[in-house]
Amino acid sequence: MIRDTLHSLDFDAIRLRVASPEAIRAWSFGEVDKPETINYRTQKPEKGGLFAEEIFGPTKDWECYCGKYKKIRYKGIVCDKCGVEVTTSLVRRERMGHIELAAPVTHIWFLRSVPSKIGLVLDLSVQALEKVIYFASFVITHVDENGKKQTADQTRRARRRFSDCRQRTQRARGDENCFRK
Repeated sequence: MIRDTLHSLDFDAIRLRVASPEAIRAWSFGEVDKPETINYRTQKPEKGGLFAEEIFGPTKDWECYCGKYKKIRYKGIVCDKCGVEVTTSLVRRERMGHIELAAPVTHIWFLRSVPSKIGLVLDLSVQALEKVIYFASFVITHVDENGKKQTADQTRRARRRFSDCRQRTQRARGDENCFRK
């Protein structure tokens, strides 16, 4: 059926791109917040897990997770106990969930494509980007000139104090080379 539809459509091009975070949240039926999949005792999906029924739909047709609603007569009702919509299990193939990350991550397509899209925008090599992405290096994005000046002044004062202290110590010991190694 899909093949027939595709053959009958006239189109010049197809464009694939990474979905924006807003689009992903709009498509999502809920947030996956646990790494668990299936409970080993009950053999049912874990709540909030990667196969959660409240996010992706029921595993059995016309039956909620807890069993309060069974049969087609409750079609479309969301169980107040378990939060699962009473519908067919085929919706599990269509529904998507999302995972909220603690920190932003880099999509590998933008790093590894030739030429690297991120590398072109930032004018950095792939090797330099990998160091930043995998926390082996960093990029300075903002320099506070006042803070920089204050830090330089503090460093100068500390060096002067250290130098004065060193000279006093050397004079007290009578040793000119006590700090040289």
